[in-house]
Amino acid sequence: MTRVLVVAAHPDDDILGCGGTIARHCDNGDEVQVVFMTDGVSARGIDRKAVADRWKACENALSVLGVGLYHRLSFPDNEMDSVSLLSIVKKIENIASDVAPDIVYSHFMGDLNIDHMLTARAVFTTFRPQPGSSVRTLLSFEVPSSTGWLKNDFCPNYYVDISDQIERKVSALLSYNMELRDEPHARSLSAIKNLAKYRGSSVGKKFAEAFMLERNVIWDE
Repeated sequence: MTRVLVVAAHPDDDILGCGGTIARHCDNGDEVQVVFMTDGVSARGIDRKAVADRWKACENALSVLGVGLYHRLSFPDNEMDSVSLLSIVKKIENIASDVAPDIVYSHFMGDLNIDHMLTARAVFTTFRPQPGSSVRTLLSFEVPSSTGWLKNDFCPNYYVDISDQIERKVSALLSYNMELRDEPHARSLSAIKNLAKYRGSSVGKKFAEAFMLERNVIWDE
């Protein structure tokens, strides 16, 4: 069984970036846990009920994919730059020491969103290749409407066929209907599905999710 850890800045980033891949891992019997750095909505000045609704949506979405365990951290939404990188790293390290993941998925360092960028930086720091590390594979995912809005191009070199999981990814996203937009926004359902179709066509599949392979280490048990 493969142990998988997904580290996302906000609830819904995990689904946007690797929802189909998460579902595929679950289908294969892998152990998947997801970490959320912030609630993803409190920066908007909304009430407690809206925050509670966001976490309920998160639980519904993860249930659709087959994930039973997730971790909520409490960093300030869209203000992760107001806390030290060390404090972020320590929180992730505490979880990582319990999970001992084989594969880690997180954000692309070149994302426009500050929380995405700092989450990626913290993940790279946490899972630096030290003796005794459990991590074999470290991957960065793309998030429509944040990845690609700067000059730092996302150049995928690792693809996962999600043809059998695309509808579950879409169903999970519907849990976050408050975050979906109308066409031609990058976060419209049609755009998200078209991106998966385009990524799939790049590798001869109907639908795929694309990643940047940041590190892959092969060793004997």
